[in-house]
Amino acid sequence: MNTLDVVTCEYPPQPGGVSDYCRLIAEGLAAAGQVVRVWCPGQVAAEVPGSVRVVRELGDLGPAALVRMDRLFSNAATGPRRILVQWVPHGYRLGSMNLPFCLWVWNRARRGDRIELMVHEVALPFAGGLRQRFAAAVHRLMIALLLRSASVVWVAIPGWEAMCRPYLLGRRVPFGWLPIPATVPPVADPAATAAIRNRLAPTGFLVGRFGNHGLAVDRLLADAIPRLLADRADAAVLLIGGGSDRFCEQLLTARPELAGRVTATGRLPLAEVSLHLAACDVLLQPIPEGVTSRNTSVMAGLAHGKAVVTTPARITESVWAETGAVCLSAAGTQELAAAVGHLLDDSIRRARIAAAGAELYSAQFALPRTLARLAGTTTCDEPVSEAFDPSSGHTRCPERSGHLSEPGPSICSSSTTPNWNTTRNGAPVSADA
Repeated sequence: MNTLDVVTCEYPPQPGGVSDYCRLIAEGLAAAGQVVRVWCPGQVAAEVPGSVRVVRELGDLGPAALVRMDRLFSNAATGPRRILVQWVPHGYRLGSMNLPFCLWVWNRARRGDRIELMVHEVALPFAGGLRQRFAAAVHRLMIALLLRSASVVWVAIPGWEAMCRPYLLGRRVPFGWLPIPATVPPVADPAATAAIRNRLAPTGFLVGRFGNHGLAVDRLLADAIPRLLADRADAAVLLIGGGSDRFCEQLLTARPELAGRVTATGRLPLAEVSLHLAACDVLLQPIPEGVTSRNTSVMAGLAHGKAVVTTPARITESVWAETGAVCLSAAGTQELAAAVGHLLDDSIRRARIAAAGAELYSAQFALPRTLARLAGTTTCDEPVSEAFDPSSGHTRCPERSGHLSEPGPSICSSSTTPNWNTTRNGAPVSADA
């Protein structure tokens, strides 16, 4: 098993969080001497330069494409293979109900291949209309097939293990925590960063927000940003990432008085994203379903040494509060605006949170940690199951000792009591990447 075959639903130049993540791990393992092949959909001619062989033969991920890929697998090498499957149910098309793909994985395991399953998301909750409930049931059947195939299960957040366990159906399979590192490498260019800052906030503070946009987070931002700017005449807001230009246009249409104080970049190359992140004083990153170790937007802030204001929920690992690596706030307009405002007023605390975040990122979440775990050169000191207590919903870092703890009031305003119960329908939902 000298070759690692990575099977994924997306890979550059296709955009997406899983795409960026796969590129990082594939190139990182290849640079360390591992032979890596990536199997993905897309145009055969759309190659990405580098030492990773990219096989774009998954087509529409339907049955015919799987038959073709199976034949290519058989031609590529003899003997058992090590296959790392990147799993997010809605990424594999067929209306997020691609049972044929899961059966293909199960068949590869039955023929002797070693399947390692990387769970980015597990399943939709049983909520909403009949179609979503049907899809949620199919998702559980799919994860059961995949777990039946897996020799090792990696989870992006420890909470996914508790969701997966019932579908093991008695099988004993090791789980490992594999946090998602930042997909935006820091770029050191002080002159370019200063030019961005001088253009957007020459004399005041610049509050950034990085990441994709969706209905839930847009509602939070649409209320919190005007409140923040009403309270802070010395601040401007920079929206970074895909969909930010659309959201900014909608916000300024509803609140024209904010023109000139809220700007957006739209989708940018990674180097440009880094320069814009570096120009910010504070990042406002509300996560409706709660911050976790799979939120690459928050990870990007930590990797860039920025103080991040974000929101917890039941699925949030308690390491965030234990380390003071972020400023945790209730997911309300007043609370978010106040949390940012307190950090802008307190440069010492802002620097302390930024330093704690950078330290936690380097020690626990950075790409070298991910690569070492995948390469088998390091492991967590505790099983994931000991790091997550499904009865409380709180998780501690597997490499820290001690009992599980409730997220403490590490909100920036000591007068505000955070509300931790912000999950939807009692279940975690898809996170903003």
